[in-house]
Order: sequence, then structure tokens, then C-alpha cells
Amino acid sequence: MAHVGTNPDFWRGRRVLVTGHTGFKGSWLSLWLSVMQARVFGFALAPPTSPSLFERGDVAGILDDTRGDIRNFEAVLGVLQKTKPEVVLHLAAQSVLRESYVDPIGTVSTNVMGTLNVLEAVRQHNIKSKAAGANMVRSLVIVTSDKCYENREWVWGYRENEPMGGHDPYSTSKGCAELLMSSYNQSFGEPPAASARAGNVIGGGDWAKDRLIPDAVRAFAAGQVLEIRNPHAIRPWQHVLEPLAGYLLLAEQLFDKAAAVAGGWNFGPGTDSEQNVASLVEKLVAVWGNEAQWKDAGGDNPHEATFLKLDSSKAHFKLGWRPRLNFEDALKLTAAWYQADLRHQASSMQDFTLGQIRDYAGA
Repeated sequence: MAHVGTNPDFWRGRRVLVTGHTGFKGSWLSLWLSVMQARVFGFALAPPTSPSLFERGDVAGILDDTRGDIRNFEAVLGVLQKTKPEVVLHLAAQSVLRESYVDPIGTVSTNVMGTLNVLEAVRQHNIKSKAAGANMVRSLVIVTSDKCYENREWVWGYRENEPMGGHDPYSTSKGCAELLMSSYNQSFGEPPAASARAGNVIGGGDWAKDRLIPDAVRAFAAGQVLEIRNPHAIRPWQHVLEPLAGYLLLAEQLFDKAAAVAGGWNFGPGTDSEQNVASLVEKLVAVWGNEAQWKDAGGDNPHEATFLKLDSSKAHFKLGWRPRLNFEDALKLTAAWYQADLRHQASSMQDFTLGQIRDYAGA
């Protein structure tokens, strides 16, 4: 495979702080950074689920693991002062839409105040570091969501200059995080920050509740029929490595071309990956085998968008980023990871995960 565009030489020996490193995407990102020999520091609460990719992939063994709450400003500032990173990738978040209906205060405080704490802690840290001639944060990437946009159920993709919005507390919190980042860029500008907005991410090692793939894996592994909600809702599905490649490339570009790269960026999948829920489940059933089955759960459910699509033209033309996996390949990689874990087919799930990363990156 050709290389995905990230530059391993940039990351080799680079001091990188990943918030939310115990989560699904944070664990994949931390493992990828370790492949490129970055010096990785993590700041997060305990893994949100058990099992988790953090545990299965022994992520603690490849980084400096600090536990703390992103809502605690002093803790965030403290980890910056301790680790002295050059790059900060902020992934810590409450990431499940339906959970925001159960705990709206927790969702908003984590996603909004947590982001504000990172922005302000980086700003204060840089002021002190500059005065002392010490390492400064030169690249700050805030990971939000495609749901940050005011959803009008359009058939075309949302572009980075579309209005922020949100019907539910989760979506609103992501829109607010975007506005906060923009305000810091305009008010202070040092260091300029960029945000990354991705679609519905799938991949091995996700066990969050109320997410389609983890729910499917639990049902199929137990020989149960998967019950799904909103089978006709269309989502831009993508393997986790696709947006992570965008985050890494964005951080690299931000390091040297800060002002030109600051702001929002979409990292959505190709048009073949814009599938409704029923289509995804049908294809997953076919890939999984073993008489896996599903049915429509019916009943009333909290509001979720029917159609949501990203226009990633900006990332294509200005960063050189493009999705590389089609819909079927993303599902095959995902199913292969879970099946290897369930059947103990791999001597180490860390090695298996690193193998998928290397195959994707062309390392």
C-alpha cells in the first residue's frame, strides 16, 4: 500500500499529549503514534467500558499514562506543565449521543468546559514556556463531530463554513466546542487551533453501549438477534483509521503553517460509505457469518438525524487527505478484529491492532 500521507519522520521523538487516550479513538491514535515512535503522553479518566481497546491493546504499555478529569482545569494545566508537549490532540469527550439525553449536564460540561480547559491551559502554558525558553505547544487539534452542524436534512454534504447547531445536548455541545475554538483563534491566536469533524466511526475494540457495531458484536457473539433502531437513517460510516490519518496530517500541517491551517476540517468517507443502518447491518451479517441475524426494534426513540453527510473537499485539496477504504473493506477490518479477539486467534490484540495500522499506513 502507498503511504497515507502522514510523515513518520515528523512524529519520531515528538512529544505528543493525547487527551482521551483511554477511549476507543484515543487508543487507536496512541497505538499509531507509537508505531511512528512518538513520545506519547495520555490524560484521561479510566476506560469508559470493560472490555476496552485500551485494555485489550495494552495501550498503557506504550505511553505515559496520567489519569484525570478534563473538566478539572488545574489537572489539565498540570499535565501540560509535566509533559511539555509540542503537539496536543484533544479527544477526551462524552461521545455517545443517546447518553446526552440521560446525562445532559455531564455531556455539556465534558464536551464544552473540557474543551475550554484545554484551550485555556494550552494558552497559559505557552505564555509561561515562552518566557522560560521552554517547549511550547505548536499544534493543537480539537476533535469534535459531524454532528456539530445545524442539521437541515440536506442531501448534500455540510461544508466547514456551515452554521453550528444541534438538536440534542450532544450535538449542541460539539457545536459549542467549535465556537469556543474559533473564539480563541480570533481572540488570542497563539497557538492557532484546528478542529476535526468525522462521521460515524467503526473499527475493532469499541464496546460502547448504544452504538451499532458494539451492539451487533455483543448480540452475534451471544447468538442473539440484533435489534436496531432507525434502520433507514443514513450515516457516513468510516473505519477509525481514516479520520485518524486526517487528524495526524492536520497536526503536521498546523505545526509549520499554523495560521493557514487553523479552523475547522471535515474528514468524511467516500460516497459509497453513505449507507443506511439496515444496509450496514446486512453487510455486517454477511461478513460475520455464523447465522447472525437482526430485526427492527420498532418503538419510540430519542431524536436522531435521518441524513447527515460531510463535504471533505477542503481536506482533499488543501491537506491532500482522502479516504482509502471502501465500505466493505471497513466492515471486513472491523469484523476481523472482533473475531480475532473473540476466538483468541491472535497471540496479542496489541500486535493485531498494530498490524492493521501498519497495513493501512503502508509502513
